[in-house]
Amino acid sequence: MDVLFLIPLAIGLIIFLSLVLGSFFTVSTAQVAVITRFGKFLRVADPGLNWKVPYFDAVAGVVSLRVNQITLTMETKTKDNVFVTIPISVQNRVRPEKVFDAFYKLSDPVAQIKSYVEQVILGHVPGMTLDEVFATQSSIAAAVKQELDADMAAFGYEIVNVLVTDIVPDAKVKSAMNDINAAQREQVAANARGEAEKILVVKKAEAEAESKALQGQGIANQRKAIVEGLQVSIEQFQKVVEGASAKEVMQLVLVTQYFDTLKAIGESDKTNTLFLSHSPGSIRDVSEQILEAMLASQKANG
Repeated sequence: MDVLFLIPLAIGLIIFLSLVLGSFFTVSTAQVAVITRFGKFLRVADPGLNWKVPYFDAVAGVVSLRVNQITLTMETKTKDNVFVTIPISVQNRVRPEKVFDAFYKLSDPVAQIKSYVEQVILGHVPGMTLDEVFATQSSIAAAVKQELDADMAAFGYEIVNVLVTDIVPDAKVKSAMNDINAAQREQVAANARGEAEKILVVKKAEAEAESKALQGQGIANQRKAIVEGLQVSIEQFQKVVEGASAKEVMQLVLVTQYFDTLKAIGESDKTNTLFLSHSPGSIRDVSEQILEAMLASQKANG
């Protein structure tokens, strides 16, 4: 009799413990559980240890509150008839206060978000040229985020960020763009080289002109010094020898320099000199020319 009584008691105790223990459940961090009673939404269970009525309540599902990233690839045509591929990353998460909407209103959130992204892209990119698409990449991402945030809010989703990670045109178009860019850079480089060569030529011409001007100035100063020295020599000679004219003094000076030059040439053993026949009277002609130049210079200064 005791055994027959203990067996039902043990079975009842096991059933009771299973009911009690089975009514407890845990929810992980960054998740919430949707609790239903006889199939009807009852409440949202927060992370941690939770309790539900056995056989009446059930965990319908678990919703993650983490930020989720959806990677999409859109292909469309620009205003200048260039097909481009646009990779887009949509970062989204479920709003904690709208878990019911996120769990029950959408059966496939990824497909829904993709549809909205396609709608926004097709509404913006076909009205832009390829260059404008590259220039307004961030604007396209901002437009997609604005449209998605407004549309997905009704379903309990928050769009954290939208990233347009790249603009990929057709391979032939990309190659042509690279060729155009290379040609433009080569043109700029050629212009730069031409300007550099032009500057070098101009600077070289300026340097030659300045060099010739300085050379001419030096020759002029040299001749001026010679004339002034001869003038001083003539004046001193006239003071010593009274009655001597400037012409006679000049001839004497030139004859003296003539013989001094012959002496200097003859004394050098390394000089190869060829003397041509000439008469010393030619020195008189040279002296007359120098004297006339000195008189002309004095008249010009006076």
